[in-house]
Amino acid sequence: MGVAGPSPDSMGEPPFPAGPVMDRDEVDRALARLGAEHEAVETSLLALQDHAGRRLLEGADLTGVTKDRWAAAEEAITRLWAYFDAYTAALSGARELRARRRWPNRDDLTELTELLRGRSVTVAGGTGGAGTPVSLTGPAQLAEQFTLAELVDRMNELYASSLDMVVAADAVWSALPARIDLLSAELARTRRLASSVGVRPGEHPSGDDLERITRELTGLRAQVISDPLEFWRPTPGSSAPGGGRPDTERYDREARALEEVRREIDAVLTVRQDAELRLGKLRDVLSRADRTLAEARSARGEVLAKIAASEVPAVSGPPTALQEQLATAAEYRRHAQWHRLSPLLESLERKAEDELLRARESLTAVTAPLAVRAELRGRLDAYKAKVARHGAAEDPLLIERYDAARRMLWSAPCDLRVAEEAVLRYQRAVGEVLAGRVPQQAHAPEDRRGNHEQER
Repeated sequence: MGVAGPSPDSMGEPPFPAGPVMDRDEVDRALARLGAEHEAVETSLLALQDHAGRRLLEGADLTGVTKDRWAAAEEAITRLWAYFDAYTAALSGARELRARRRWPNRDDLTELTELLRGRSVTVAGGTGGAGTPVSLTGPAQLAEQFTLAELVDRMNELYASSLDMVVAADAVWSALPARIDLLSAELARTRRLASSVGVRPGEHPSGDDLERITRELTGLRAQVISDPLEFWRPTPGSSAPGGGRPDTERYDREARALEEVRREIDAVLTVRQDAELRLGKLRDVLSRADRTLAEARSARGEVLAKIAASEVPAVSGPPTALQEQLATAAEYRRHAQWHRLSPLLESLERKAEDELLRARESLTAVTAPLAVRAELRGRLDAYKAKVARHGAAEDPLLIERYDAARRMLWSAPCDLRVAEEAVLRYQRAVGEVLAGRVPQQAHAPEDRRGNHEQER
């Protein structure tokens, strides 16, 4: 790398500027402009040197696309500094030449014109491995010659491509690893919660999903760290450094999957919170069914002892299968197997209600003869009260038939068919007696008035 002033060409004559010789004012303006450009380039290079993304790239164990592009970017940055050094040396040489005289002569202006406008800057070509010349834009050369303006353009080009790569990698590293870490923390909490409610790999689909999400996030984070540019999507037509966005598709997919698992676990948690109450209600329903069946069995014995000539249905015992399932449900609860408890509880709740209904129907069927006897007794007493209201309680026929019906209904065993016939006979007798007494009662006031008149 070096800077060459006017040098002999192949004919041994001094070179001349391609265009007109610059005057003093033009030289001073050119030096001021080039000095400003030098300062701007230097500021940009130092900012690139200190860029957090560049430092991360230098220390990272890169793979894939990022590894290849960073190797090219490092060469570009090295080349960029070589160009900047050549530019600095050429600008310094031109400034020194201009500083020799306040009023430069023709030879000075000719030389300054060549330095400022001609291809006066020679930069040694770079080499790659094994001494092979390398170039970022094409076949390598052992030396390159530029004008200062061309050198600024070349530096701008290399700077833009290098900065674009650094900014893109830094944007991915700034966006994805932190989000993956947050999601991984949420995943860890979800896994602990899942384990507490019995949602484990190999035992529940959501447990298997959590394992898969864990593997995917672990692999995703490692790939993002080693190959960030694989997750960079440039914006078409954008000229801004790092114009584009990080690709979060895989991250978003796992975030959605974790949310679905979380909803499933919330449902299991609801089962855990309500399990004891639901188990208590189940025990109560089955206990009522058992008591009802016991009452039905007791009533059946009473019916067989007190009612004759009556077919009484048999009463089955309590279903042992439901008690076994209830014990299984309690076992699931003790071992926090909520995902198994939930469907079992729903099934048991339906079966327990059916069992209570069956027990009540059995009690109703067994006690039907007693209900018939009670209805006959009530009817007999109701007619007796009616007879008393009409003043026929001392009627011999009614007394006889009432006593016959009463003996049958209050004796054991009671023949319901015969007792019902006795009650019906009493009812008919009551109807006949009361029908015969109504006319007599209707004329009684008139007869009393007639007797009263005769006495008068």
